[in-house]
Amino acid sequence: MFFADRADAGRRLADRLRELPRDGLVVLGLPRGGVPVAFEVARQLGAPLDIIVVRKLGVPFQPELAMGAIGEGGVRILNEQVVKLAHVSAADIDEAQTREEQELARRAGRFRGSRQRVPLAGRTALIVDDGIATGSTVRAACRVARAQGAARVVVATPVAPPSTVASLRDDADDVISLYTPEQFFAIGQFYEDFAQTSDAEVMRLLAASREGDVASAGAEAITADPPGRDEEVEVQAGTATVGGRLTVPDGTHAIVVFAHGSGSSRHSPRNRFVASVLNRAGLGTLLFDLLTPAEEHDRANVFDIPLLARRLVEVTVWLRTQPEGRRAVIGYFGASTGAGAALWAAAESDAEVRAVVSRGGRPDLAAPRLGDVRAPTLLIVGGDDTLVLALNREALAEIRCEARLSVVPGASHLFEEPGTLEMAAELARDWFVDHLISVDYPEP
Repeated sequence: MFFADRADAGRRLADRLRELPRDGLVVLGLPRGGVPVAFEVARQLGAPLDIIVVRKLGVPFQPELAMGAIGEGGVRILNEQVVKLAHVSAADIDEAQTREEQELARRAGRFRGSRQRVPLAGRTALIVDDGIATGSTVRAACRVARAQGAARVVVATPVAPPSTVASLRDDADDVISLYTPEQFFAIGQFYEDFAQTSDAEVMRLLAASREGDVASAGAEAITADPPGRDEEVEVQAGTATVGGRLTVPDGTHAIVVFAHGSGSSRHSPRNRFVASVLNRAGLGTLLFDLLTPAEEHDRANVFDIPLLARRLVEVTVWLRTQPEGRRAVIGYFGASTGAGAALWAAAESDAEVRAVVSRGGRPDLAAPRLGDVRAPTLLIVGGDDTLVLALNREALAEIRCEARLSVVPGASHLFEEPGTLEMAAELARDWFVDHLISVDYPEP
């Protein structure tokens, strides 16, 4: 670990940035996790703090591939080469922009309220995030800042892989990263405390910075508003009792239940990382062991998809007995064989699942039930995972509800390559936000 938490990372980053010219400097945090880091930077440099909200415009048939981005103030940036190569029409671009403008306005309004954004014309935009993996969001932010009139754009982050730092120099005048480790799995691996940053925390920090009350706002604001519930639980699944980890942020009405792959458990570092990304977006998560220790001794159980699906449905029924789960909308996230179980379970009426995401999944294992799935389904596969990619393409044709296949370029089956797991997590986050949070749900 390099940093205790985001506040520590921000203070250490600010020390590195003290040589920057202060005249006309504006610090821009990327919501949500970049804002606590940016707050400390702005506080120590004596610069105004704001957020920069961007939304990627994805190619219609491959949304993880960016054809451009939009930002506040009506800014739209297009990658003409991608547009041409992907044969994207003007109508496709307009449709994507209309869809993303709604989410852009929602997020900007949520974080900034009635306050106007800090003007960037003729100033230096210092764009700060808590870590950078692939750099796609930061790259879009750089272009939006320039389109809003920034005379100079600087990117600053506590940690990023060397390849990303090098690539960002095409869009920023300078890129500063405290650490550039070659072994880069995910941003959270470099923090001791990488807990979610809530919307309320972002708004408090922005308000404190604008009101000049930065001396007392730091630690209290950064540590406030913890998850409403975050604890190890014993889950009653039919006649079996299995271990789990339930994390539900305050005020959420959406919970994603995880089904891990063979040989894994609720302690899977990859699923825990994905869960942390979902938590930061305001989604609850339940990670649990699909099998009891006694059941795991029989290797056949690991590939018994009907058994695993039944267990998943039973866990969902248990979740409904918890205060946080009674009115929640439920999503399933499945990895590898767990994705087969998630899709099989999603076809069961008792599950009442609203969305499914499969990462490196084996939907072919749920072939008999794919036609019965009614929950919008996202299949995420690594571009280098050729066998599984073929299986997912075949499964996509069998799913009769809303479904999409997203391919993460350069990723193998386990998404071990730098930035690929983060990209998969962001795809899952956006799918669940769109289908679980941005929906009507039952009133009490």
